[in-house]
Amino acid sequence: MTNADSFEWRDRPVLVTGASGLVGGALTRRLVEAGADVVALVRDWVPSCELMTEGLLSRVTVVRGDICDYALMERILGEYEIQVVFHLAAQTIVGIANRNPLSTFEANIKGTWNVLEACRHAPTVRQIILASSDKAYGEQAILPYDEQMPLIGRQPYDVSKSCADLIAQAYAHTYGLPVVVTRCGNFYGPGDLNWNRIIPGTIRSVLRGERPLIRSDGHFIRDYFFVEDGAAAYMTLAAHLARHPEIAGNAYNFSNEIQVTVLDLVQRILTAMDSDLEPRILNKPFGEIRQQYLSAARARNELDWKPLYTLDEGLGLTIPWYKNHLEYNA
Repeated sequence: MTNADSFEWRDRPVLVTGASGLVGGALTRRLVEAGADVVALVRDWVPSCELMTEGLLSRVTVVRGDICDYALMERILGEYEIQVVFHLAAQTIVGIANRNPLSTFEANIKGTWNVLEACRHAPTVRQIILASSDKAYGEQAILPYDEQMPLIGRQPYDVSKSCADLIAQAYAHTYGLPVVVTRCGNFYGPGDLNWNRIIPGTIRSVLRGERPLIRSDGHFIRDYFFVEDGAAAYMTLAAHLARHPEIAGNAYNFSNEIQVTVLDLVQRILTAMDSDLEPRILNKPFGEIRQQYLSAARARNELDWKPLYTLDEGLGLTIPWYKNHLEYNA
């Protein structure tokens, strides 16, 4: 029995920020299925998100608002007597961060300190899971990333995640706030409609009979992490924090621990879709680190965690979702 299995989620008041996002939707569904009393904070109304399409709206309490509104955060935590906070809300697109750094810093940095400060004044909050990213590590001379490495982001998105991550650690070590940080690779899975990401963009191109585009030279290495693995890992970590409060302030990498080039990833998708299309390699990356991948040894050893899906299994569940989605919306 894992920590997540034995932890009692039933009727537990839980807040999910960013509940309309890719991981937020999957996490909200898992929490609802586990019996939690979920409050979903949603800034924008996204008709195609999992909250809408999976019929979750009628099973959660939806609050419309922005994490940058401190008074709202205090009200949510107090009014709903929240015990567990999953802070996922963020601006997550690297290209948008490069074009609009101020809005990215506002959401990812100010939004984080607002959530944590409100938690500091909320007597009911017992566990906080904050979603950081492998991008917080920045460019390192030695790979894979492990949790002892410094956070040295340089590009706007990377910097925003480094800052939010460090702020969470400061609240844990200075104020004793029960917050733990997750650092994951590039999420993918059903429901991701950010078409400039490599997996949704490639699948859509193939379904349209168009050659998929690769912005880089195809040899950039990344971690690709299935959304269901992320949602399950967050719940496992919250349960472990409840039993081991001494881990507050820690960070945990979650990864399949395989090194995949963009070209290899695109070829896996083409093979899975029985396509003979050849990708177009633009070789025009902008502000991207060439190699990023994680060690999940700490999570494996301390949390007894392992991923539920291989990359090919995750793609096998993801591709049919896009086929159905694009046919339905054609």
